[in-house]
Amino acid sequence: MGRLRRSRTHHAQRDVHRAARTRARTRDLDQIQLIDLDPKNRAALEAQPLDYEKPGLAQHYCVECAKYFETDHALRSHWKSKVHKRRCKALREPAYTIEEAERAAGLGREGKRPTSIATPMEQEMTV
Repeated sequence: MGRLRRSRTHHAQRDVHRAARTRARTRDLDQIQLIDLDPKNRAALEAQPLDYEKPGLAQHYCVECAKYFETDHALRSHWKSKVHKRRCKALREPAYTIEEAERAAGLGREGKRPTSIATPMEQEMTV
């Protein structure tokens, strides 16, 4: 018989539960691309009024990551981080649309259809 795992190792279950909570959910990339990165929406997000419920009184917000920071120093160091740079790279790709999903399922319209389809028998007769 092999070695037994020691007891009291339910730490992984706790982490999965905490990650799946609704309040820990962040905005999806397509939401950020279509709504937040619009110039007038971005200006409104960067210049939010004081909100005592949010971190840093809602004054230090990263639009690309949809995240609030406590201080300006924390926000600036976040801009230099690898996490922020990865998010910016992911946002450069176009958003996944409903039309693209329908085309993948075979429900979309094809771009150009041939006007007449010549069968191999007809091609041999013309030669």
